[in-house]
Amino acid sequence: MSSSNDPQLFREAVEWQPESSNCREVLDAAADRYVKINVGGALFQTTIATLTKHDTMLRAMFSGRMQVVTDSNGWVLIDRSGRHFGVILDFLRDGFVPLPDCRVEVEQILAEARYYLVQDLASECQSWLEALRARRDVREPKATCSIPVVHTKAEADRLVLNSVKPAIKLLINRHNNKYSYTSQSDDNIMKNLELFDRLAVKFHDRILFVKDVGSESSEVCQWKFFGKGAKRAEVCCTSIVYATDKKQTKVSSSLY
Repeated sequence: MSSSNDPQLFREAVEWQPESSNCREVLDAAADRYVKINVGGALFQTTIATLTKHDTMLRAMFSGRMQVVTDSNGWVLIDRSGRHFGVILDFLRDGFVPLPDCRVEVEQILAEARYYLVQDLASECQSWLEALRARRDVREPKATCSIPVVHTKAEADRLVLNSVKPAIKLLINRHNNKYSYTSQSDDNIMKNLELFDRLAVKFHDRILFVKDVGSESSEVCQWKFFGKGAKRAEVCCTSIVYATDKKQTKVSSSLY
């Protein structure tokens, strides 16, 4: 393996002549000569004219202004992934390449364009990614919080078992009660609902929240907490109290 920073290494292809403060590129017939490039094990062949067509790091390398490393077979070695180097070459040839419909791949191409200082390609990649983010912001507002409402135990169990996140289920249905409510019960039911909604808005990205209207249960207000598909805790917010001549249902706000 040999290395050289000799400015005459590619003099057959490109000459650089000072002209005031600039360099004027003078291409001769040798600019059509092919060179062999090994980019991270991926092999490419292209012309000096393609590599020096735009003001990039590759122009500096193949005009002799930067040090290059070659192996014993004459392959110029670049310690970089070769996965998207073909895209770089196509852009140098044509001034445009269609970008793939994949965010990860466009981000990878952007990284390569920045490395090789292909500014126009980097700008196209950045514009593509910004447009994608704008479309996602429209479709998926960050403030959106969806809470599934279930009517049966089977529906609730299916959601909890299929969730990779821990879950909190609030069963609430004041119509299940066969007794009258105490004077504070309605207020306390609302406090439980308000707490559930506030928790859901704040933690919906980490916890699955499920609201059960309780058509198959005799409970009025009940919290259940699940982890890895199994019930971990349960809190019943109702109790029966005895007034002078009747039974009443009391709803607690102890969780509030």
